[in-house]
Amino acid sequence: MGEQGEKQLMGLWMTSALVIGTMIGAGIFMLPVSLAPLGPNAAIGWIISSIGALCIAFALARLTRAGGGGIQTYIEQAFGPTTAYLVAWAFWCSNWASQAALAIATASALSRVFPSIAGPDAIVAVAIAAIVFLTAVNAMGARAAGGLSLLTVAIKLFPLVAVIIILALRGAGGGQFEPLAPMPVTIAGIASAVALTLFALTGFENATTPVNKVRNPGRTLPLAILGGTLFVALIYLLSSTGVTLLLPAGTVASSPAPYADAVAAQWGEGAATLAALAISVGAFGALNGLILGTGELGYAMALRRELPVFMAWTRGVNTPVMAQLVGSVLTVVLVLANSSRNTAGLFTFVILLSTVSVLVVYLAGTLAAWKTGASMGGRLALVVALLFILFAFYGSGAEANLWGIVLLAIGLVVRVAMRAVNSRATPPAVEGTPASLPE
Repeated sequence: MGEQGEKQLMGLWMTSALVIGTMIGAGIFMLPVSLAPLGPNAAIGWIISSIGALCIAFALARLTRAGGGGIQTYIEQAFGPTTAYLVAWAFWCSNWASQAALAIATASALSRVFPSIAGPDAIVAVAIAAIVFLTAVNAMGARAAGGLSLLTVAIKLFPLVAVIIILALRGAGGGQFEPLAPMPVTIAGIASAVALTLFALTGFENATTPVNKVRNPGRTLPLAILGGTLFVALIYLLSSTGVTLLLPAGTVASSPAPYADAVAAQWGEGAATLAALAISVGAFGALNGLILGTGELGYAMALRRELPVFMAWTRGVNTPVMAQLVGSVLTVVLVLANSSRNTAGLFTFVILLSTVSVLVVYLAGTLAAWKTGASMGGRLALVVALLFILFAFYGSGAEANLWGIVLLAIGLVVRVAMRAVNSRATPPAVEGTPASLPE
């Protein structure tokens, strides 16, 4: 690989920033509103969800020790090309659907800082502008996207760390903490908390998407996935619980911006405005990571002729600009659909479906990790991951799961159609075919 190719590889810091940046989106900043009424059940839920997420992260980290070939390659080695394709298809669809939610969350958070863009048309315009800008950044290469992830992670951590610091200062000064909501600890309460907190901990799986763009992947990817997931889980547990200890439970439950309110109570409205701005950066940074992952997934499938071959077109050192563009166009379509009240319900449904699709990735990844022959302790972690995934499928509801099966069936139809097209004509050579991938 030439010097330019070496420069495009992401190291440990950038890959870790991709993990952390994709995990910390917009959802965490509103979770205290839903968790506050659950009282002590919320803290227990965070602990259980963190253990489950770490076990799933452990499973995916085991797969990445085989190198940087991408998630489809890992699953194919364990279960063959058809299962690997279905996992990649579900992952790809989930990502570009989630991108729409994050783009709207970015614009909505900014509207709290700049009221002039609070209208629905302005929010849609800002959301689309964010998609276009980040697609252009990703088109510059993996290191450009990774560099932006580093920057946004540093900013988005502000409201989370600020709450932890305020909590520590109040404790050190002998101040009083607000009592938690008087909710008894019950199995039902803990289950509700787990269901709410689980999906705030997803996103680490996107580290498995880059194809041969991570330096020393057998070491870098496992460290980034496990380290990033553990870091985010600790930050979430401390900061989310901190909000409920700093503000009355009723105030948190009715707050449009609980983290900003907690910061404002200690340091004033100026700091709260900075917190609200950091929250918008959180969604923006997560959107950046998803655009990178969506492009890599589409690119890998196009190289295999499982998606249209033009999506394998690259520039520079295998930067999948066409696959990035296709994913972003689909995202813009969803954003525009959400701007219509008649289709808003459809958008919500698509996001729920995207969550079920991610669980397909987790399930296949965990089963593939089991086949690698883990130690007794490793197998225990994988069993916990499997139980947790099954619980998450249950919590997603029957309708979303049934439509998840329909999504996989559509994927099979697309694969059959692509095989028919490829059998009738030899596609033109494209830059970035498997033979030209970097070693």
